[in-house]
Amino acid sequence: MRIATYNVEWFDALFGKDGQPLLDGEWSRRHDVTRAQQFEAVAKVFTAMNADAVMVIEAPDGSHRRDGVRALENFAKQFGLRTRKALIGFQNDTQQEIGLLYDPDVMTARHDPKGQQTGKKGSFNSPRFDSVFRRDLDVDATPELITFSKPPLEVAAKTKTGIRFRMIGVHIKSKAPHGARGAVEVMRKAIENRRKQMAQCIWLRQRVQEHLDAGEPVMVLGDFNDGPGLDEYEKLFGRSSVEIVLGEDGRESLYDPHAEMILSRKLGAKPATSRFYIKRENRYLSVLLDYIMVSADLNARHPRWRIWHPFDDPECYHMPELREALLTASDHFPVTIDIDL
Repeated sequence: MRIATYNVEWFDALFGKDGQPLLDGEWSRRHDVTRAQQFEAVAKVFTAMNADAVMVIEAPDGSHRRDGVRALENFAKQFGLRTRKALIGFQNDTQQEIGLLYDPDVMTARHDPKGQQTGKKGSFNSPRFDSVFRRDLDVDATPELITFSKPPLEVAAKTKTGIRFRMIGVHIKSKAPHGARGAVEVMRKAIENRRKQMAQCIWLRQRVQEHLDAGEPVMVLGDFNDGPGLDEYEKLFGRSSVEIVLGEDGRESLYDPHAEMILSRKLGAKPATSRFYIKRENRYLSVLLDYIMVSADLNARHPRWRIWHPFDDPECYHMPELREALLTASDHFPVTIDIDL
């Protein structure tokens, strides 16, 4: 099987209120790209990946006014994709859902959230992801109340061969100090956001541990907005939020080869899954933000990871149409894992 995670930048803006694709010449939310151009580029990437399941980050909005599942399935139908069945977990108010598109001929999947619902007071022990987590973030003996702006999508998956495994799709809070003014406020906001991000990942790690303790194969995939060594504030906390989710104890640890590459080397080339234009510096910044982490039992099946980077992956680079589609579709590139399930 091939399983993918793909952050499609502002996918929601490509659909009308009825969930139908907007294949027109109006501008998308991406710079200098029309909705038709972005839609066709995204479809080319999905077609080239030919995955059995895709965890879609920034999936179309789901609310009482919009139907994200319908939008994803309309997208699949419009472009003849075999990943034609969709599910979305807990809806949020950011217009960026976490959704799964999958091939129903290959596997079944359902939203299967774990943990207890809490009231406003929350819980210290891995509550349901749409609830409240209590964690003392600043050592003042008063726990803060942590919530997910985009609750992780928990999927119970079963392949046609009868293998069951868990998937957790994530879009972790950005630690960028958006809206801050002045150096002091930027620092304060950045540290505050990192504390919240790490608390979310401690919560996520608790859920992962529950699956490991139950002997359930688990895969965590999505956009972490973080990685080892990405900023100076990491030194204040000793490790990145990605390392928290990976874990540190042998068979209790999850594995991602790209995270391992960054953790094991201080210098040299590093993998990247996203590319952002820095206007004030007139250059592009490439960073590793997207991961597919697997438990030891899944890793024992000798999976193969791939980042579909238009310049770093030779096959993508030497196929001009795919290379341009990857650059047009999103500021993130897909990550896939091929695994015998």
